[in-house]
Amino acid sequence: MTENTQQQTAPTTELPTQYAPAEVEGPLYQRWVERGYFEADAKSEKPPYTIVIPPPNVTGSLHLGHAFEHTLIDALTRRKRMQGFETLWQPGMDHAGIATQNVVERELAKEGKSRHDLGREAFVERVWQWKAESGGQISGQMKRLGDGVAWSRERFTMDEGLSQAVQTIFKKLYDDELIYRAERIINWCPRCLTAISDIEVEYQDDDGELVSIRYGEGDDSLVVATTRAETMLGDTAVAVHPDDERYKHLIGRQIKLPLTDRTIPVVADTHVDPEFGTGAVKVTPAHDPNDFEIGQRHNLPNLAVMDERAIITAHGPFQGLDRLEARSAIVAALRAEGRIVAEKRPYTHSVGHCSRCKTTIEPRLSMQWWVKVGPLAQAAGDAVRDGKVKIHPQEMEKRYFDWVDNLHDWCISRQLWWGHRIPVWYGPNGEVVCVGPDEQPPTGEGWHQDTDVLDTWFSSGLWPFSTLGWPERTESLEKFYPNSVLVTGYDILFFWVARMMMFGLYAMDGTPPFHTIALHGMVRDQNGKKMSKSFGNVVNPLDWMDTYGSDAVRFTLARGANPGVDVPIGEDWVQASSKFANKIWNATRFALMNGATVEGPLPDASEMSATDRWILSRLNKTVAEVDAFYDDYQFSKLSDALYHFAWDEVFDWYVELSKTTFFAGGEGARVSGRVLGEVLDVMLRLLHPVVPFVTETLWTTLTGGESVVIADWPKDSGFRDAAAEQEIALVQRVITEVRRFRKEQGLQDAQKVPARLTLDGTTLAAHEAAIRQILRLQPEGEGFSATASLPVAGVTVALDLSGTIDVEAERKRLAKDLAAAEKEKAQANGKLGNEAFLAKAPDNVVDKIRGRLAKADEDIARIKTQLATLPQA
Repeated sequence: MTENTQQQTAPTTELPTQYAPAEVEGPLYQRWVERGYFEADAKSEKPPYTIVIPPPNVTGSLHLGHAFEHTLIDALTRRKRMQGFETLWQPGMDHAGIATQNVVERELAKEGKSRHDLGREAFVERVWQWKAESGGQISGQMKRLGDGVAWSRERFTMDEGLSQAVQTIFKKLYDDELIYRAERIINWCPRCLTAISDIEVEYQDDDGELVSIRYGEGDDSLVVATTRAETMLGDTAVAVHPDDERYKHLIGRQIKLPLTDRTIPVVADTHVDPEFGTGAVKVTPAHDPNDFEIGQRHNLPNLAVMDERAIITAHGPFQGLDRLEARSAIVAALRAEGRIVAEKRPYTHSVGHCSRCKTTIEPRLSMQWWVKVGPLAQAAGDAVRDGKVKIHPQEMEKRYFDWVDNLHDWCISRQLWWGHRIPVWYGPNGEVVCVGPDEQPPTGEGWHQDTDVLDTWFSSGLWPFSTLGWPERTESLEKFYPNSVLVTGYDILFFWVARMMMFGLYAMDGTPPFHTIALHGMVRDQNGKKMSKSFGNVVNPLDWMDTYGSDAVRFTLARGANPGVDVPIGEDWVQASSKFANKIWNATRFALMNGATVEGPLPDASEMSATDRWILSRLNKTVAEVDAFYDDYQFSKLSDALYHFAWDEVFDWYVELSKTTFFAGGEGARVSGRVLGEVLDVMLRLLHPVVPFVTETLWTTLTGGESVVIADWPKDSGFRDAAAEQEIALVQRVITEVRRFRKEQGLQDAQKVPARLTLDGTTLAAHEAAIRQILRLQPEGEGFSATASLPVAGVTVALDLSGTIDVEAERKRLAKDLAAAEKEKAQANGKLGNEAFLAKAPDNVVDKIRGRLAKADEDIARIKTQLATLPQA
């Protein structure tokens, strides 16, 4: 076992009779923070272990997804701290451009004002005021959960240092011609009045209408279909495939555009699928990304017919209408002219929506700033291909490559006031100057700064190194970059992870931002359904913490965390975890009252009972298992291993088997008390990263140590005792079989039954007292009559059930069991005697059937013996 190197005081065995999380958790966390346990020292000679928090929005509050992710990160960092690493869990928040601006604009609306009433400078000041007063409540909620972050290092994506980092990398990318300004089709939100990136668009199936419209006249006409009839006002061509015989006579000719006084050309373009629809498509370059590309190839004009609020601007009867109003009006007008060839409604199709306000996205031609992602994405893909960065689980690599290998240039400008303003100035004669953080912007008449701000993901993409002081070469940057691991959801693999990979490799001379990307799934309700306010199944984790304690919530989340897989969670599972925390408390309290101690060296194995050696063997195997699971990010498996070791093996078996030893006192009790103390010490340290609060209280009480937070992580000592494990397995089998029999007979747990145990000459003889106590078996007295006999594991347990069972009913039950066992034997023999089956069946299937035959033979022998021992009617 690991020797605890902390200075210890005399332990106390006094614990309250009940565990009260609400009374324990707050004061404990405050003590940890005050003692600086979570802080990271850049000057330390310990090896570094770094994880950044996926920065929550400043507008946010703790939800189950946060609680889940934070639990996993906290478990990793707490373990590494105990293993002797200089751990840094970097905290901070994201300024969340659109979300935060929306919050403050809603507050202004209550006052009857808009941001334009205040002006840009006053509005930004109002946002900072809101942040100071209302933003960041999630920090306090993280403390409730037990997050061991380095609070003194907390950062905000709009603070001075990170703003300098943003300006620095913008300037560097600009100078390297990886940032440019161009007019292209972007995703535009008419509600938020800003461009948003592809990954901020949520697609859903909406009911719309598909109308087929005849353009042109007579033989010079063709039919196009559209779900957005209002955009026809901006059509500048109709496109057909160059090899489509139906339209070859029209290519290069002009046709009349309905409802307008314009004619438009028919162009040939291989983008058109002649097999889809009519094989002819309307081309609206200013309002569709594919049409824009066709327009570029054919030098078509870009005719915008909607403003930023999706109001029609084209001259005519539809000017001033909202896009949806215009859609209906235009279809009606076309119908009146006999131009509608077909209508299909409802027509279900995939429609993009703003991920923040859910407004339908409008593709819009706009002048924006872009990142040329080609070389950056290539480096991000190669870092994983070359093994510099591992993605866990490995099957998620395909998703990653599908994304980075097909990235389009990234639109980084946003038409907002809250955010990092683009550091570009325009001069009166068309000059464009990009200004770095240490440079003075140009001044004089006619010079002005770009009004747009940067996409929030631009600044959060710098998070692994900007939080450490970059662009300065700080001690923290030298010590803690690259990060050891990134723990995040697969749902932001594209939003955030790819951005950090591109920027980290670019800014840090080819060094990736982390060694491993550990992806987890999303938290869902207990039925596997996505949590949503509209479904009414959203859970506030703080409510569960109030009721069951933070440890219960953490353990439930960790126990459901299989790599890359969604996590179902329900309140009954949290309640079960609460019972586990109480079980640890009560069992440790009982152990302390009955001799469990860490004082003095661990006795030699020769002084121990088989039960002592068994639990120490199992303890070391558990240490090895838990370490392997941690290293593979198998949180569910390590939690299960700890649960079953603590509850099943330590509390339900070792403590119960040792009670007779403790009650007898003497040297055996001293040895077992020391063994139990060792087991509890190691077990509580193993449990601590996942359930930190209850383990801190119990461990300090048991050992007198300063804090389990800074205790040594247990190591597998290599102690194994296969003989003891086999011996205790036999004891368990005897006890389990007799318990089953008692339950079948309807005997109460506390009901005592006279019994004769034939243990002479077996390894179980030393356990007779424990077996009798656990099974409530009295010694055989005068007049003892063996009415039932159970042969188990080479021993016989004869029970006197006179007056306690219905012998005839027991005979019928055993006869039924015997018939089932004989049927199983016959079926197994039938298959094993079938040469054709044996020739085709795999070896493992044949072995399984042989095992069933052996079990059936054993059951038949046991049941016949039991029948023979029953009294005659």
